Amino acid sequence: MASDGVDYQNGNGADIGAPKAVSFSSLRPKLVVQAPRAADAVAFYKAAFGAEEVLRSNHPKRKADQDLPLILYSHLRLGAVELLVSDETDDSEAGVKSTEALGGTPLLLCLETDDVEAAVAKAVQAGAVAEEGAGDGTCCGGCWTKVKDPFGFVWAIGSSSKAIPIEADEA
Repeated sequence: MASDGVDYQNGNGADIGAPKAVSFSSLRPKLVVQAPRAADAVAFYKAAFGAEEVLRSNHPKRKADQDLPLILYSHLRLGAVELLVSDETDDSEAGVKSTEALGGTPLLLCLETDDVEAAVAKAVQAGAVAEEGAGDGTCCGGCWTKVKDPFGFVWAIGSSSKAIPIEADEA
């Protein structure tokens, strides 16, 4: 593209042979946990967040000494939210590692609820650890509290608030 002298980055040249706009119907984060802990993670998300397991696919290669087969993915639904949970394997998608392999998590998962205190208490009762302090407006737009689950993922549990419309620059 660069050889034709047109800068296509940031929308420049967008009307010159531009492909049709693409739309997406959902975003499902895939949480990869250290094997063989995906089954434990699924049980935790059910207990902590009321997740419903929609579908599970086990890894076809099973070592004889494993009590449980590794999970390729478990499709979970938390209300209107969907996510996938899987065991980390040697043949996992390139670059996809567990929080243990990374030494932390590179993302913050935000959940909105009308009862932040009850949701945090339920997550802690299921095994999460409440993080220090609470916030206001930074993540979910309202009040929120962070918890770290037993698998290293950090969740901001917050109350929904009215969206603030984006205004045009007044410069």
